[in-house]
Amino acid sequence: MSKTPAQRARKHGERAAVAPSARPGLPANPTTRRTPEQAQGNARLIIIAALVASVFMFWYYHLLTLSQMTQLSGGLAMPDSLVGGFSPDYAHRLQGALDDAARGQLSYVHKTAGTLFPLISGFTFLLVFGTWVKGKVLRRVSFAVVVVFAIVRLWGNIAVDSALAPGADAGAAVLASVLVVAGWVLLFAILLGAGAAVLAARRRRTTPERASGA
Repeated sequence: MSKTPAQRARKHGERAAVAPSARPGLPANPTTRRTPEQAQGNARLIIIAALVASVFMFWYYHLLTLSQMTQLSGGLAMPDSLVGGFSPDYAHRLQGALDDAARGQLSYVHKTAGTLFPLISGFTFLLVFGTWVKGKVLRRVSFAVVVVFAIVRLWGNIAVDSALAPGADAGAAVLASVLVVAGWVLLFAILLGAGAAVLAARRRRTTPERASGA
């Protein structure tokens, strides 16, 4: 029994409608698929942008703003810039060199750039360790160090302001000095850890290539 043209058109239309689903496992739009290499490339772009922001904030906070504050202290460096810490006597001298306006300006710097730097750099290092550190335990340890770094730096800002307040005792200066030194140590440790993670990831990529080339 021959089919009419309308029946044949309806039959071919049904086949065309089910054709995309006849191949399971393939998306309707193949261009939406992302390979692992593409996903990792996108992560690298985000990390690069975050690194640029972290470097800029380090330059703005430590090398520009805190350096300019020495003009208000008779040439004495701000405690945040002293990698090796400072003594209660140094804090006492800085108390006398800074007036109320200068102390208010330093406190404002701590609340702005001094807060943004550890937060932005901490976020950046979390991305670095999350992307290139493979072991779960090592990744968690790296994350913990980054979080402690951010907390220490933020706490150090408050401690420095307290140590430079009129009438502050030697204990406040000692606490501020310990936090400043700890912040720098943690920053250097994170930088070394991030560099080691990137180098390890590069070695993992090059080892299969060498093996296949051999």
